[in-house]
Amino acid sequence: MPAIKDAQQRAAIASKKEERARDGALAMKEYEAEKLAVRANAERLRALRLAREAAAPQPVAAKLPAKTAATKQPAKAKEPAKKTKERAKPAKKAR
Repeated sequence: MPAIKDAQQRAAIASKKEERARDGALAMKEYEAEKLAVRANAERLRALRLAREAAAPQPVAAKLPAKTAATKQPAKAKEPAKKTKERAKPAKKAR
């Protein structure tokens, strides 16, 4: 009887190993298929975005001409600060 149990156990172990191998191969195929689908979707979305950006008008800020030295307003000259000695003297009364 022990020989029959050993043979049955070996067969059961071999069967489980084969089943795990099949499950692993199936899981790998599913993983690769999902990875391929994600990559294809990303490429599709990228193409749509690039097409939308190419068709869209340029931003308004980019269309405005850049300021040059000719278009800039000249800086105002500052008046020199008055010295305290140059205060206006009160006018003398005529006698």
